[in-house]
Amino acid sequence: MKTKLAIFLLLTSFGLQAAPGTKPYPLKTCLVSGNTLGSMGDPVTKVYNGQEIKFCCKPCVKKFEANQAKYLAKLSR
Repeated sequence: MKTKLAIFLLLTSFGLQAAPGTKPYPLKTCLVSGNTLGSMGDPVTKVYNGQEIKFCCKPCVKKFEANQAKYLAKLSR
């Protein structure tokens, strides 16, 4: 089980594969900063509650995790 989880986390952190049933990220910009994905290097991809989220950089992940509801509300518009 730990091996499968480690492989999944590795693949999703590189944006190569999302879990089955995961909603794809619909934007071409970072949910936190609004920067175009790829403008700050390779985007960071995470999955939260079945929703794929892409960030322009690692600091945006920390900002998102501090206030998930604020940023997830942007997806429901």
